Amino acid sequence: MGTQSIRLTEIPYIHKYGYMESEAAILALAALAQSTRLDVFRLLVKHEPEGLAAGDIAKALSVPQNTMSSHLAVLSRAGLVSARRFSRSIVYRADLARFQELILFMLRDCCDGRPEICAPLVENLTPCCPPKPKRRAHV
Repeated sequence: MGTQSIRLTEIPYIHKYGYMESEAAILALAALAQSTRLDVFRLLVKHEPEGLAAGDIAKALSVPQNTMSSHLAVLSRAGLVSARRFSRSIVYRADLARFQELILFMLRDCCDGRPEICAPLVENLTPCCPPKPKRRAHV
């Protein structure tokens, strides 16, 4: 399998109703349950959609490149980051769709169809990311 990630839409990672299976959730959560990998994911989210080269990630987090390579491989296997080669560099990007699937899985699975449990959580998430106001062009 190498450093290629398994897409969530591939069997057995998505339930027939579109929900992430527990195994895929465990893999993704385990990948984020280590401080350097969590820092890498957070850094990549901040650099969306351009992404960052592996060497730049290692430098930004003061981690040796061989160690960073291992962390990026774990995140890639979990499907949380994707990699693309540009010339001699490999540029990594956070897979925000996968992260959204993980969060939605947790909310849907844990709330078990009981909105009174998850409504406060969703309500608290809404103000965290207000849309940026559109700037008017000066004429």
